[in-house]
This record gives sequence, C-alpha cells and structure tokens, in this order.
Amino acid sequence: MKLRLLGKLLLVNILPVIGVIILVIWLAIDQLAADYFMVLMDKYDVSPTDTHQMFLDAVHRYLLWASLAALALALLLSYLLTRRVLRPLSQMTAITRELAAGSFSGRVEVSSTDEIGELGLAFNRMADSLEQLEQLRKTMVADVAHELRTPLTNLRGYLEALSDKVVPPSKETFGMLEEETLRLVHLVEDLQQLARADAARAFLHRQPLLLQELIEQMLALYGPNFQAKQISVQTSFAAGSELVKADRDKLLQALRNLIENAWKYTPPQGTVSVSTQGVSQGIRVIIANSGEGIAAKDLPFIFERFFRTDRSRSRQAGGAGIGLAIVKELIEAHGGRVGAESSGGETRVWFILPA
Repeated sequence: MKLRLLGKLLLVNILPVIGVIILVIWLAIDQLAADYFMVLMDKYDVSPTDTHQMFLDAVHRYLLWASLAALALALLLSYLLTRRVLRPLSQMTAITRELAAGSFSGRVEVSSTDEIGELGLAFNRMADSLEQLEQLRKTMVADVAHELRTPLTNLRGYLEALSDKVVPPSKETFGMLEEETLRLVHLVEDLQQLARADAARAFLHRQPLLLQELIEQMLALYGPNFQAKQISVQTSFAAGSELVKADRDKLLQALRNLIENAWKYTPPQGTVSVSTQGVSQGIRVIIANSGEGIAAKDLPFIFERFFRTDRSRSRQAGGAGIGLAIVKELIEAHGGRVGAESSGGETRVWFILPA
C-alpha cells in the first residue's frame, strides 16, 4: 500500500519526537526517584524498596497516559496543519491532470506566503502561460486557415469556371490566377520567416555591424518605392549609436519589414524618418511615418501574429499581419525589445538593441 506524503510527514515528525521525549522523561524520573529515595534511606534509616517501586509504577502509569494523550493531540493538530499546508500540492496534481487533458482554466488557491505559496504562484503563472500559448496556437491556426481560404476559394472558382467554359481563358483571367497564387506563395514565405524568427535565439551569428550602413542599405533598396509615392525620407544618426553586435541577416530582415511597413502605410507625398539614439539599455532605432495613425486600443497588439488594425482591409493592401511579429521575434532574440507610439498624425515604431 502506497504511503502518502501526509502520512510520511506525520511518521517522520511526530512519532520520533514524542518517542524521544517520553524516553528522556522516563529515564529521568527513574534516575531522580532512585536518588531521592537513597537520600530518604540515609536520612530516616528506612527501606525504600516498596515505596520506591510504588512511586515508579504510579509515575510510569500517569506518564504513559499523558504520553498517549499528547501523541493523539499532536497527531490531530499535525494532521490538520500538514493537510492544510499540502493542499496546494493536491490541487496542483489535479490541475496537472486537467492541463494534460486540454483544460487550462484550473488554478491553485494560494493562501500563504511561504515556499508552498510561492510554488503555487509559480504554478499559476505556468498555467497562465500555457493557456495563453494554447490560445495563440488556436488563433494562429484559425488565422492561417482564414488567410489561405480566400485565395484558394478564388483559385477554385476560376479553375471551375475555366473548366466549364463559363469564363474565357483570357490573359486577364490567367493574370488573376497568377496573382492569387503569388499571394499564397507570399503567405507561405511569411510563415517560414516567422518560424525562423522563432528559432533565431538558437542560431544567432553575432558580429560587429555598422547600424547606419544597414539602414541606408534598406532605404536605398526601397528608394524607388518611396519615389513612386513622392515620400520624403529623412535620416538622423546620433553620435555613439553606430556600432552594434548582431546577426546581420536577421537585423536586415527586421529593418526591411519596418521600412516596408512605413512605405506601405505612408500616404502619397508623406514623410518617413529613420533615426538612432543611444539609451541606457543600448541603441534605439526609430522609424516614423506620417499618415492616419494607429488607434490607442490597437497599439498593444500590433506585434501580435496576424493582427491588423483594420480587419476589413484587403489582403493586398494590408498583408497577413506577420511582418511586425517577425520583427519582435528577431529583436527579442538579440535581447532587445520593441514598441510603438502613434499620435498627431505620426506613427513611430522602435526597437532597442543591446550595445
């Protein structure tokens, strides 16, 4: 029969302690009684044998009864207190089974601030993280299915129409099919980039890099795009913020996504500015663009996967909502952090890299 932890604690803590106390008192009484009656025999010249034995028998009897009462009381109190202390562990066992079964709602009731209480708080934080990850997984699966459904439905519809000769096989029709196919290809590429960004922490190849050089390289790449919309591009690089130690390819990917977003969401004849500054945590890169801006309620979520501030916007205009999520993963892989502000007709997205 398996002995539970409660029984083990009671056996370890109560029985040895009570047993030792009883033994010490028993031996002490025997020794003191012998000494006391030896003094009586010398002082009054009497034989203490019978009286001595009667005294020891009475003391032993009362000691046994008192010991049994103390043992029962100690077991009862220890059982109640130990059971209360171990209650979070029992709850953790039950909640762990629920987590394994796919239910993430259970939490441990924490009523103390000792080690067991700290363990309960840590367990609840772990359960919160698991619930959040499960929700993100479900949301991501639903979003991916949603992103794939539209182009696949369009492709199927046009192919069936071509097969039934409802739509003529014209150049425009094949161009539309190619456009839908490219959308699928771009979505798959975005998902691959996101997967690589998730694993970036394990595959960083850090090296000294000139941050200004990388930014200018990306701005030159998107130069024709900015010129087509007559967007004014401004740069400002603070002294002391030139050198960073990072993975070149992954940092370029983050810069590319941010600059592409700035170009995409800046209206014609708008303004984009890229600046760097030294901060206590490292080097901050700020990419700002003029335009409609982002609502305050949406700002905390713009780095979440598949989040778009305008859910009704077309995929061609708004993308799949993965670009900023990739930026977040890549920057955090370097030990940095990201953020955004939007006010006064200007949106500023920034990230900080450790110096």
